[in-house]
Amino acid sequence: MNLEQQDLRQMLETAVVAARLAGQRAMESIHYVKATVKNGTDLVTEADRACQQIIIDRIKETFPDHGFIAEEGEDGKLYKRSPRSEPALWWVIDPIDGTTNFAHGIPIFAVSIAVLFEGRPVVGVIFDPATDAMYTAVAGGDAQLDGRRLEVGAEDVGPLTSVGLDSHFESPLPAWVGTLINQSRFRNFGTTALHLAYVAGNGLVAMVACTPKLWDIAAGAMIAETAGAVVTDWRGQPLFPVDPDCYEGASFQVLVANKTAHPKLTASLEV
Repeated sequence: MNLEQQDLRQMLETAVVAARLAGQRAMESIHYVKATVKNGTDLVTEADRACQQIIIDRIKETFPDHGFIAEEGEDGKLYKRSPRSEPALWWVIDPIDGTTNFAHGIPIFAVSIAVLFEGRPVVGVIFDPATDAMYTAVAGGDAQLDGRRLEVGAEDVGPLTSVGLDSHFESPLPAWVGTLINQSRFRNFGTTALHLAYVAGNGLVAMVACTPKLWDIAAGAMIAETAGAVVTDWRGQPLFPVDPDCYEGASFQVLVANKTAHPKLTASLEV
């Protein structure tokens, strides 16, 4: 079954509005953050929950029967509601990707919203409230930043190019991390979604993430892939499709890069 472009565009427009509303709410709260520890390792704030509810409420106004997978549920678990009609469409939401930055008053975070159909993203939106930058993609269309078409470049990993690098490594630190740091001008912005958006916009030649969840990567993976990036796990295997019905918060190992850098990085990752 295929989705009509009109339906995809309507979902994209809804996601853009929802992301902007949530981002505005987050920026209003950034200097008054109350954070708590979730699951022993992550921070969550009152704004995370408030922004997530803003997004869900806005989507339900137009698509009341769609399903949801979102980061902030009860007791540290995800929020999940199955679709109530066909075709089965799932909205995947991270209301504030980069909560640690946000909780410490650092305005480097993003709102990430995707729509999954048959286990694959068909709509992706990442909004950076601090810069008012809106990254978007829709199946059958272009990846865009504020209406301008995005396309990844062809530069390799090197001393004058940057790679987005995660910070969630197990001990001991894998040897490839040090190698990659020495080979590139590595960056860690504290938000997986923006790492993916920056690959799409050719600011980063690649990004490597260790433990992101579906809500961290769904929108950004689609935007980057639509812009021409290669999106895989560390072994070079596709990340999608996933089964939303069965998804309960499993982590991914993610490698996203332009077509020049991807083979080199896949070969260097020891997994």
